[in-house]
Amino acid sequence: MSHQSNLISEDIEAYLKEHENKDLLRFITCGSVDDGKSTLIGRLLHDSKMIYEDQLAAITQASKTSGTTGAEVDLALLVDGLQSEREQGITIDVAYRFFSTDKRKFIIADTPGHEQYTRNMATGASTASLAVILIDARYGVQTQTRRHSFIADLLGIQHLVVAVNKMDLVEFSEDRFKEIVEEYRSVSEKLNAPDIRFVPMSALKGDNVVNKSESMGWYEGPALLELLESVEIAHDQNLRDLRLPVQYVNRPNLDFRGYCGTLASGVLQPGQRVMALPSGKTSSVERIVTFDGDLQAAYPGQAITVTLADQIDISRGDWIVAADDEVALTSAFEADIVWMHETALETGKLYDIKLATRDLAGKVTAIDFQVDVNTLEHRHADHLDLNTIARCQVELTAPVPLDDYRTSPGTGSFIIIDRLTNITVGAGMVHRPIDSELPYEFREHDSKANVVWNRTSVTQAMREQINGHKGRCVWFTGFSGSGKSTLANALEVELNRRGYHTMLLDGDNIRHGLCKDLGMSEGDRAENIRRVGEVARLFAEAGIIVITAFISPFRADREAARALFDDDGFVEAFVDTPLDVCEQRDPKGLYQKAREGKIKDFTGINSPYEVPQNAELTLKTTDYEQHELVSQIIKKIVW
Repeated sequence: MSHQSNLISEDIEAYLKEHENKDLLRFITCGSVDDGKSTLIGRLLHDSKMIYEDQLAAITQASKTSGTTGAEVDLALLVDGLQSEREQGITIDVAYRFFSTDKRKFIIADTPGHEQYTRNMATGASTASLAVILIDARYGVQTQTRRHSFIADLLGIQHLVVAVNKMDLVEFSEDRFKEIVEEYRSVSEKLNAPDIRFVPMSALKGDNVVNKSESMGWYEGPALLELLESVEIAHDQNLRDLRLPVQYVNRPNLDFRGYCGTLASGVLQPGQRVMALPSGKTSSVERIVTFDGDLQAAYPGQAITVTLADQIDISRGDWIVAADDEVALTSAFEADIVWMHETALETGKLYDIKLATRDLAGKVTAIDFQVDVNTLEHRHADHLDLNTIARCQVELTAPVPLDDYRTSPGTGSFIIIDRLTNITVGAGMVHRPIDSELPYEFREHDSKANVVWNRTSVTQAMREQINGHKGRCVWFTGFSGSGKSTLANALEVELNRRGYHTMLLDGDNIRHGLCKDLGMSEGDRAENIRRVGEVARLFAEAGIIVITAFISPFRADREAARALFDDDGFVEAFVDTPLDVCEQRDPKGLYQKAREGKIKDFTGINSPYEVPQNAELTLKTTDYEQHELVSQIIKKIVW
């Protein structure tokens, strides 16, 4: 219920108008188990006269069977509603309560203190602007105190109120309060929250909750409620960066197309130039439509429907931002992840990621470090267990716009969903995008298809490292019968004997498969060499020494093949055997057939052979033995 006000009976409409215009503070109570979180909320409601008489009667009766405060009314039962919570005297689920005072409206989230329910605490903190962190004055800062402080800070909560509770059990000692303040300051040094306050109190007795304590005259600060009423939160919202994640495209008829969503940050006005992401298309805002009529300006948190002056393609998951905003589009980013499931997070496993209003698949590629909640120090981890927190690298299946969580929580946060069970297993806060190349690049090409060049994660250098040597091409050229295939075969045998990875591409063998559709015309022979060059390049990129044995009579074709390789990746070996010697050998009887006119376009007889001008090797088969020539080649290609 709301606070007591004379306006309720005198002018209900004036009261409702006044109530409507108050600002709203969402806050959570958190801390270790049994620190008095639920009791504190019950005391706030009770002392502010915000409990109905039947509610008070119900918890008075329940206190006799489930209470933990002896003869006194157990105010914690106002929010500990589950049967298991009352039986154990603990909070399990997140309980929300609304109340208001003359100055402000409030929504409280009472979050559990047990470690196994940390995920529930993170859920409650995700929408809060302030966190009340309770500490039992008897025990001081506990592990859960540190954990909840870190999670609250991680979730961007800028205002922390450290409530040192149960001061009545330490005789309202000022010294004990100061000890706990100093102990907590060692924790707060590692937090980013700019506003941290300390309040000594007794939630059970009501000291410094709503009213100032008479037992702690040494404390000069405000009571908790006064502090909650006065904390400044208006500047916490990001009004600078316009972000509207599109949740739904509203198309009720042919004359209306609106883009619905909750404004995450910034201010949106009709006439404003905007841009759709990831498409980058621009337009201007025509109307801002709501159930209560059109708006002249929309602010963060408002659910709106936007119509644009131009018909541009916008779908669910896209963003509407200011036209001049520079928003990162990336498929990889760093994020702080809170793991919320008993099954550990596995790096490399594909999960569903929900980021703002967009759903897509992604994976955690690496865990940079896990945070030790006891010391807030970083330590190595290869997986994440339940309730652990870690800085991770996330990779998505498509580039998306995203923000730093601290700049815009609504567009910088995401949840991780198991693809089989559809259970939410983790929550994440984007830290920064990772500069990553697109998985492809645009290269000039003469392909008839619309293609790009796809990058591979495993590089040629990595393959060469595994093989223990570089990949390159040894290109034998010369007349038919010059000894190309014989030398190529001998070279491969010797390289294999020495442990090198090789592949031999022989001219006749290639024409049985890859080039079986080609004849011996000048055009077909050029295409034959082009195909062989491309295949040879693939083998060389695999870190293999590829050996080719082709007449390849035309200098331009051989130079085109050379251009496919790096400077030292192509070795042209000219088998310099005189034509008359080749014709005398004529192992396949081809020269005779060419002389008889049975074979057209035969190199050396009725088709020219263009001698290499800059061959790396010239091999004279009439002057040297086969093993000597092989040695010459190996000295050239192996180092």
